Amino acid sequence: MINNEPEMAPVAKPEMPAAKQFLNRELSQIEFNRRVLAQAENEETPLLERLRFICIVSSNLDEFFEVRVAGLKEQIKLDAPGSGADGMAPGQAFERVSEQVRELVSRQYQLLNDNILPALVEQGICFLRRDSWNDGQREWIRDFFFRELMPMLTPIGLDPFHPFPRILNKSLNFAVALEGKDAFGRNSGVAIVQAPRILPRVIRLPKEISGSPYSFVFLSSIIHAHVGELFTGMRVVGCYQFRVTRNSDLFVDEEEIKNLRIALQGELSQRHLGNAVRLEVADSCSQQMVEFLLGQFSLGNEDLFQVNGPVNLVRLIQVFDLIDRPDLKFPRFIPGLPFFSQKKKAHNIFELISKGDILLHHPYQSFQPVIEFIQQAYADPDVIAVKQTVYRTGSDSTLMEALVAAARLGKEVTVVVELLARFDEEANINWAKRLEEVGAHVIYGVFGHKTHCKMAMIVRREAGQLKRYVHLGTGNYHPGTARVYTDFGLLTCHEEICTDVSEVFLQLTGLGKASKLKHLWQSPFSLHGQILNSIQQEIKHANAGEPAAIIAKMNALLEPSVIQALYAASGAGVKIDLIVRGACALRPGVPGLSENIRVRSIVGRFLEHTRIFYFLNAKQHNVYLASADWMYRNFFRRVEICFPVLDPRLKKRVILEGLKPYLRDNVQAWEMNGDGHYKRKSARKNNRFSAQEVLLEKLAAVKQDAVE
Repeated sequence: MINNEPEMAPVAKPEMPAAKQFLNRELSQIEFNRRVLAQAENEETPLLERLRFICIVSSNLDEFFEVRVAGLKEQIKLDAPGSGADGMAPGQAFERVSEQVRELVSRQYQLLNDNILPALVEQGICFLRRDSWNDGQREWIRDFFFRELMPMLTPIGLDPFHPFPRILNKSLNFAVALEGKDAFGRNSGVAIVQAPRILPRVIRLPKEISGSPYSFVFLSSIIHAHVGELFTGMRVVGCYQFRVTRNSDLFVDEEEIKNLRIALQGELSQRHLGNAVRLEVADSCSQQMVEFLLGQFSLGNEDLFQVNGPVNLVRLIQVFDLIDRPDLKFPRFIPGLPFFSQKKKAHNIFELISKGDILLHHPYQSFQPVIEFIQQAYADPDVIAVKQTVYRTGSDSTLMEALVAAARLGKEVTVVVELLARFDEEANINWAKRLEEVGAHVIYGVFGHKTHCKMAMIVRREAGQLKRYVHLGTGNYHPGTARVYTDFGLLTCHEEICTDVSEVFLQLTGLGKASKLKHLWQSPFSLHGQILNSIQQEIKHANAGEPAAIIAKMNALLEPSVIQALYAASGAGVKIDLIVRGACALRPGVPGLSENIRVRSIVGRFLEHTRIFYFLNAKQHNVYLASADWMYRNFFRRVEICFPVLDPRLKKRVILEGLKPYLRDNVQAWEMNGDGHYKRKSARKNNRFSAQEVLLEKLAAVKQDAVE
């Protein structure tokens, strides 16, 4: 038995069939995307932000098909026995998912065509269709095609010597139907044209040509209008854009590899060529061509999405940055500094931390203190060692550059880089190589367990002794996402917490059994058991007639035994509030099962990413921050950290900033019912309360007018 696993009291299970206790994960994720699309439908959302939310839905659905739908199709292919906790067989789940995604996509394109695009035109922002080009625009576009596009295009006519090309995942392509014979007398009838991935999908026209400050033309329209130039002497009878989505899971065999980074590099090159799982085509595509394409990708009609517009709405997000119209975007702001550091004159961050723990609440408060934490480490002659975990950091990171600089200056730098962070593998591989080149110790974590915890430790020599400083967070060391994701971070030199962090680093970099930690709860060892134990404690308090309450905020709630424990707590009278951004398998408010459980989701300007766990515990008000959601993978397949907020002042801040505003929100909050459906809260104009708006007002340093 693992020595830091807590001793758990038995948890009573509700008398209800398991299949009725849980909601389906995939269907719950679709519900989340409905809530995101509602942000685009909301006329109170600034216009360009509405366009951005449409793009976010498309991006989310891309990943959903690449991972979740791909997984369902693999289970169906293998005829996997049994079903999930929800009792739904893979084939049944796929059928429901396909139906609901189809409805969501239809709603998405209808909103774009009937609402968003006309509203943009009223603001002088136009997407010019081919049939609306005037002579001047047509000439400029034709010149652009011959100058910028044609040299990069490689049309492939299909015949026995030119088989159907390998179409990359999510790339823009055109199926061209032809008549006539080419220079060699061939008459295939079909050719494929692949759009260069390096080019943007929307091209901005000069103002003198367009007549408006912001006029754009789709790259697909330019290629469509001039595709005949690629097939001299032949007649184009049809040109249809299409896009295929592929299974993007990577596979590396633990027993076969000697070097994870090298093995992963080999796999990455094949990611774009996994099994096809979805085909998107323009709704103008002929039935004959549709059947031809489905056959080429071994897909059925259930995998086909015919859309009224561009097949890749994700690439429209670039328009957001091209348009300088602050009045059509959320007001800009400058993140604030933590209250503690604002009151202190010291510029040395270690001196500030020594005077008391510092709590950071992103994006309302700046991520800069975290960057300075590492930057000052490499410049400080008293710092002798830096250790950090990296999950997602981006390809351009000032924080990672600071680690490189520290290693170059001779500091002992150890970085645990998770190479299997989905869709960030390439960036992480590149950082790992750079760090190794300057002498840093680079560890790839523990095979079979993704290193998802967010922690950094700095060892400093002070007065002849070594002193440790740590940063622990709920979000990634990614300056970009720190501007749009809500997260908490803690800077501390608390001796026992630092000792715990040091022990976790020893586990990750060396070999040996896990030792007992004083304050941290850690996956895959103690976190799951400690959560169950904490829930059980609330049950004991409730059974004794004492107040009992649980508030938990996370991105996803799916793990069956935790859900069953929450049901048992509800039955005992524990008041439970769950703030779950995305997928939630728990059914709230069901008589005999979950009468005392409320589930809500906040979807707004910022992506809610904070994990906070609160247990009343006889009015001790235990507050924990974590890198982990309540999912099987987080409890058992990842290295995660859950840490307590010990300072009473900061504990109060977490409750007042991270929990209570979200329970009070009646603007961006959605309440979930027992069937898994959500209803948006509505508020009277004089009674509106938005958690994100209130926190911006409270914590941000400067608002829009001052920024200008």
